[in-house]
Amino acid sequence: MDRLSGLDASFLYLETPAQLMHVCGLIVLDPATMPAPYSFGAMQEAIDQQVKGVPAFTRKLRRVPMGLDHPIWVRDKQFDIERHVHRLALPSPGGYAELVSLASHLAALPLDRSRPLWEMWVIEGYEGGDKVVVFTKMHHATVDGVSGSNLISHLCALEPDAEPMALMAGEKHGREAGARELLGRAVLANLTRPVHAARILAPTAKGVTRTISRARAGTAMAAPLTAPRTSFNGTITGHRTIGVTDLDLEVVRDIKTATGTTVNDVVLTLAGGALRAYLEERDELPDSSLLASVPVSVREQSRRDGGANKVSTLFARLGTDVEDPLERLQDMAQSNRHAKEHHNAISADALQDWAEFAAPRTFGLAVRAYAGLRLAEKHPVVHNLVISNVPGPPMPLFFMGAQIIGLYPLGPVFHGAGVNITVMSNDGRLNVGVIACRESMPDVESLVKHFPLELERLSQAVAAASDEATPLEKARARKRSKPPA
Repeated sequence: MDRLSGLDASFLYLETPAQLMHVCGLIVLDPATMPAPYSFGAMQEAIDQQVKGVPAFTRKLRRVPMGLDHPIWVRDKQFDIERHVHRLALPSPGGYAELVSLASHLAALPLDRSRPLWEMWVIEGYEGGDKVVVFTKMHHATVDGVSGSNLISHLCALEPDAEPMALMAGEKHGREAGARELLGRAVLANLTRPVHAARILAPTAKGVTRTISRARAGTAMAAPLTAPRTSFNGTITGHRTIGVTDLDLEVVRDIKTATGTTVNDVVLTLAGGALRAYLEERDELPDSSLLASVPVSVREQSRRDGGANKVSTLFARLGTDVEDPLERLQDMAQSNRHAKEHHNAISADALQDWAEFAAPRTFGLAVRAYAGLRLAEKHPVVHNLVISNVPGPPMPLFFMGAQIIGLYPLGPVFHGAGVNITVMSNDGRLNVGVIACRESMPDVESLVKHFPLELERLSQAVAAASDEATPLEKARARKRSKPPA
């Protein structure tokens, strides 16, 4: 029997028609590398062969009687690939604008909870028919950023005609339990919760004490509920808008090396600069810095065996109140060091431990009441947005024989934080995906366009400080000196 962890189940309880909890991805493919000419039927059949027998793709939810405990996963005995892999075509001229418009519509559609919680939409006709795009959706109850990336990569190969990588060897469907057993387990789980609470209360209290000490010493991570209010910090609707762009990973790494920072420091600095420019254009730039919630994988540190989501979170100020990009990066690096030290001092399983107390019925009712009363607009802003940096493949990958030339992740948005920025490395590029509530940010492209501009500004600032060529110029020179493939 495969019971959802409290954290996995929380993403089910958080979901409303406006606050959809699936994770999306926009995968741009070049079908010219495929051993046989592209056809939707062949691609659908190939995906079917690869996902059959893989629990993450073929399991569905089963509720516990009376909602006394978190749901369990059971095998979908009527699994049908035609319910999960669909075909669409872009309207003429089939360019970027048409693609993100269609993707925005698909992202706003909820997943059917009576089936395995994933879909793929194969979109034809992109760039005059030269490219095929696969738009993926997987519920957050089944994956986090890292496991979702791994799951998609397991459907890929290192060569166009090679077999896809091994699909999670050893993972099997759990035994199916009857209603009486589920009810008994749920009653037992509820009876033992006070013991569980007592066990995690002491470590939590120590963590709070350490946080207070760090705050007094000025070495704590940024605190939630201290973010300035912006136009995208309110109650969201179910409408979505999407934008994507690319950055040169070599340039980012050169900046990292020249400044003694990290790739994540640079990514957050670029996001801060892009958001600053976006808000300045609208005369909305607040005096204090925006605050981002940054999911952190604790997969390697966690002591828990089960559960798809193994994440924690830290809070980071983005330096939107700092005009100079190099000064913003230096401030970001220092504050991130403090935030990581603070985060490492907290149990890796703290969020998962407390999520076990999420009651299925009361949690869902509370979320709906929160949205209906528009409370996100009445209390201090918890955080302005979510920003994720997910490691991706360092080499070319091929999806059903077609080379992946773009892999843009898109996370969920929340009441009170209507924008999500997710960055993934992919074969020497950083693919940036931005998704927003349409009413919170009607023109997401006005934000997306600033990412490459901010990389140029930061590159120039680093060069000016060292009297050398900019990291962007160095990267271009290296590429010119490489022999043709």
